[in-house]
Amino acid sequence: MSIFELLFFLFIALAWPISIARMIRNKSTKGKTVFFSCVILLGYTFGIVHKCIYNLDWVLAVYILNLVLVAIDTIVFFYIKNKYEKAVAHGV
Repeated sequence: MSIFELLFFLFIALAWPISIARMIRNKSTKGKTVFFSCVILLGYTFGIVHKCIYNLDWVLAVYILNLVLVAIDTIVFFYIKNKYEKAVAHGV
């Protein structure tokens, strides 16, 4: 485990709550794509598998934290997209 690896993932983890809050505050998914979120989710999944097979240490918890935050971001994306953006498209 490297302190730099840990710091990298902790700083990345700070970005996801900001993204989630922005979507909720603006009630918009503008500038976001599900494809990007899926690529990130897949990347974290591979990172978790690597940690489990080759380098099991406590940084795994930070990988999992990031995976959960991206998953929440993706869920909020679909919620906002379905609830608010469809309503706007239908003039509600």
